[in-house]
Amino acid sequence: MHKAGKYRLPSAIKLLILAATLGGISMQPAALAADTGEKTMTILRIYTGTDNQSHFEDVQIPLKSTGKIGFISELMKATGIVFRETGGDYNYDFHTAPRRQYVVNLEGEVEIEVGDGTKRVLHSGEVLLAEDTTGQGHISRAVAGKPRKSLFITLD
Repeated sequence: MHKAGKYRLPSAIKLLILAATLGGISMQPAALAADTGEKTMTILRIYTGTDNQSHFEDVQIPLKSTGKIGFISELMKATGIVFRETGGDYNYDFHTAPRRQYVVNLEGEVEIEVGDGTKRVLHSGEVLLAEDTTGQGHISRAVAGKPRKSLFITLD
């Protein structure tokens, strides 16, 4: 006999992804005509610049109206999924992303610092596209001494 709940994981994964990616991300009107039924979702991107340092960029993901089920982006291919929990004392000095990946912050917050000293806080429900796989990288720190739960959606 299997323990109760063992086969619920795929449904739980779907719910976590949906709640995290849709629940906490700000929906901003697109620069497109309102009557086109389009919006954007803002995510934070971190990438390596020509100076070999990581930089931030806000990226707008286009969403199209699908009627009753809301606004949806184009399908994006992914290669895997990783669940992660870090403690309230988490402080990871300069490091690069191990691969291109989306980081969906499920619970708690993380402060990210790039080479020029710029810091941004990723709140619950927000998404980071980590693409700084080379160079100096970035620093990640727990916020307010609280643990964090996150979901990594690998792209490479």
